[in-house]
Amino acid sequence: MDTGILKYFFIYLAAVNLIAFLLCVIDKWKARRGAWRIKEKTLFLSAAIGGSVGLLLGMKVFHHKTKHKSFTIGVPAILILQLTLAGFLIWYRGGISLL
Repeated sequence: MDTGILKYFFIYLAAVNLIAFLLCVIDKWKARRGAWRIKEKTLFLSAAIGGSVGLLLGMKVFHHKTKHKSFTIGVPAILILQLTLAGFLIWYRGGISLL
């Protein structure tokens, strides 16, 4: 795989995970104030497009959505699926060459 593409992919992952983490922070902040909330669909979408680690960190750090089975099971399941897909793609392409 081209290292330029790989670099941009990691930048994308960092950005989407930061956004997912911040969505968790904002939703928790709004929940404490009884304000408008971020839709659960939006939180799951942020995990599905690559932000599952950021969302999991937000859930753990801020104890947010930890009583919802859909989140405590769903977000780790999304992460496992993403890691499995990444592992398969790496195996299929014969590894990653960083040089």
